[in-house]
Amino acid sequence: MLSKLKDPSEKTLAALLLAPAFLLLTMIVVYPIGKLVYNSLFDINKTGAYIGFLNYTDVWRDPQFWNATKNTLLITVITVPGALVAGLALALLANLPFKRKWPVRLSLLLPWALPLSFAGLIFAWFFNTDYGIVNDVFLRLGLMTESVSWLLKPNWAFAAICLTIIWKTSSFMALILLAGLQMIPRSLYEAAEVDGASKWQQFWQITIPMLMPSIIVALIFRTITALQTFDIPYTMTRGGPGEATETLAMLIHKYTIDYSDIGYGSTLAVFMFLISLAVSGFYLHHIGKNAS
Repeated sequence: MLSKLKDPSEKTLAALLLAPAFLLLTMIVVYPIGKLVYNSLFDINKTGAYIGFLNYTDVWRDPQFWNATKNTLLITVITVPGALVAGLALALLANLPFKRKWPVRLSLLLPWALPLSFAGLIFAWFFNTDYGIVNDVFLRLGLMTESVSWLLKPNWAFAAICLTIIWKTSSFMALILLAGLQMIPRSLYEAAEVDGASKWQQFWQITIPMLMPSIIVALIFRTITALQTFDIPYTMTRGGPGEATETLAMLIHKYTIDYSDIGYGSTLAVFMFLISLAVSGFYLHHIGKNAS
């Protein structure tokens, strides 16, 4: 054994170097996932008995699960492209040759630095029926004649949550895209100008293709966090009115914390993990392959 350590082969050396990372990965990823699946096979809150896949069949027939999944996917479909477009616009603005760039870049950091729950509380006040700034501005401009109960109507509440999430997450997208923009050689734009390309042509033929790796990274990170949305809907509406804005993460919180049903909550978490894994695989296999 000592002789192997003194003069290790390439495979042994590779195993020794990877062992700490593998151990850490096992502790923070593999074990929690395994424990989650294990808990989902038991009726923990009542008898503690092994029930196999009964929780999974119950989830499959649970209308709350399908409603929360629908809301989660809708939030993802709406907010991820919205944050990408807004983030790209902010990144392009921050990349302009200002004499003093720090105020613009500081404005990008502020929404990202705010805690999610704090952002939800701020926008809950904005959309408040009685003293919210949104109703006040619209009434002063004559765009409506009476206050609207934004967070008490399903469609308006859902739209307000999506708008809040886009505002909060667009700065994160902008920071990633700004880093990508600064990696694009200026010589490419100079050559395009010599060839007579317009700014619009430069944007589509140079900026977007060169920025695609950064866009893929931003989309993957943002999509995963969108599928796990909890803080902003919870602080703004608590999932209401009714269950119109309840997400899958909120449903997991309801069963595990409010109902103390660890087994069923773990099963819901397994489904959320599988959805996240499937979406990540789609990005890596399809979009990432096309980008490369």
